[in-house]
Amino acid sequence: MAAKAQRSLFGEILDWMLAPLLLIWPISVALTWLVAQGIANKPYDRELGEMARALAQRVAAQAAADAQHPEAAADAAAQARRYALAPEAAAFLRDDPSDAVFYQVRAPQGALLSGDARLAAPPDDDAGGGVGEMRWRDDEVGGERVRVASLRVLPEGQADARAPAAAAGAGLLVQVAEATAKRRRLANEIIKGVILPEFVILPLTVLLVWLALARGIAPLGELQRRIRSRDSADLSPIDEHQVPEEVAPLVGAINELLGRLDQSIRTQKHFLADAAHQLKTPLAGLRTQAEFAQREIDEGRSEPAELSRSLAQIALSSQRAAHMVNQLLAMARAEDREHAARRSELNLAEFAIETVRDFVPRALERRLDLGYEGPTAEQAQLRVLGQPLLVRELIRNLVDNALLYTPAGGVVTVRVVEDPFGQVSVLQVEDTGPGVAEAEREKVFQPFYRALGTNTDGSGLGLAIVREIAETHEAELLLDATRSRRGLAEHEGPGARFTVRFPARAVQRS
Repeated sequence: MAAKAQRSLFGEILDWMLAPLLLIWPISVALTWLVAQGIANKPYDRELGEMARALAQRVAAQAAADAQHPEAAADAAAQARRYALAPEAAAFLRDDPSDAVFYQVRAPQGALLSGDARLAAPPDDDAGGGVGEMRWRDDEVGGERVRVASLRVLPEGQADARAPAAAAGAGLLVQVAEATAKRRRLANEIIKGVILPEFVILPLTVLLVWLALARGIAPLGELQRRIRSRDSADLSPIDEHQVPEEVAPLVGAINELLGRLDQSIRTQKHFLADAAHQLKTPLAGLRTQAEFAQREIDEGRSEPAELSRSLAQIALSSQRAAHMVNQLLAMARAEDREHAARRSELNLAEFAIETVRDFVPRALERRLDLGYEGPTAEQAQLRVLGQPLLVRELIRNLVDNALLYTPAGGVVTVRVVEDPFGQVSVLQVEDTGPGVAEAEREKVFQPFYRALGTNTDGSGLGLAIVREIAETHEAELLLDATRSRRGLAEHEGPGARFTVRFPARAVQRS
């Protein structure tokens, strides 16, 4: 599967800033066009309306004269000449040679009295306008788009009448139409005047946004430069006051990581130093015994008994070194979070029983009573979610520690107790040894720490491994005494009891 392309924070912010701008721009052009149409229509509509009213006044005066001389109104040809515009009035209507103007006068019944016959009568819904009411519509004359202003007039003297003659649809119809070419030219000029500067402003805006964004994220580049220039051993916190407020939480998280990393490296260095120091003793013993045996052989004094003692010491030193190395490897496994994350359901009782069986020969050799208390592997009702190798290592180290510190004749008990509510499974390892003083109960879990007053030979890592494994499995680890010091004999001790409480779940039985 191809790796996902790395995203650019700069590019993503730039996209989110410019995308709305580029989306709004065409909307702005459309709104500008609509507004320009309205702006261009208003003055021309006002002028066209004045033309229509002036013609209407003249037509009203002529209609009043016709009303006084009915015999003159009977001649249609003469009537058309009377309602026709005078040459000077027609010249006034056509004062703009680049634009065509049409007029028309119709009788109340719709007959054409004067004007351009190509100008159509208004539709039925517009024809019913009241007297003196200006009506507007868009139409065509000879294939050319025109704007039409129309109104109905009564003869002079009847303009204020409230009789049926003044009702809607009565009176002469006066129409004046004007081609819309000059309106379109004005609208285009307005659009050009508004849109053309935007072609300059838009690229300038994009450039300014790009520069502002580059300036805004410049502190990130400076932060990157400061981090890159650091020495690999410099894990000191980054100054959060030298970065933008929005980046401060990220720097704070990096500082927390640096702090944990610094603590981890310090712990590892201390651990390695202690390990090297602890390995010196068995390795030095090996070298000393080997040199002693070699010197005895070279000097011809190689008595079998002496060589046997030297070989025994060499075997003991190698055993200590091997044990130390195994413990170090176990500690490394316990600290390996990735290894510990591979978990499965475990039967804690089964692991405890297996460990007790493995240590029985050693307990018999040291004359100790090693036993197990708890359910059998088949009776166990709970399961622990854990890493098998680490859980087994935890139990072995607890049992090994108990056998190591319990004197001959003592008792070591491994116990598994299951919570009746099915929440936890408890492992206990207790002994009748000298116990651990309350002031030292936390220290014994530190690597290479040994309680004072004990002459036991150990690596000092067993309990540190136990704690590490317990923390990895979210288990609770406790240490207390098994018995009170009151009434104990001089050779007896209060003992120690290690308790590990594992989160558990009930076994799913089919």
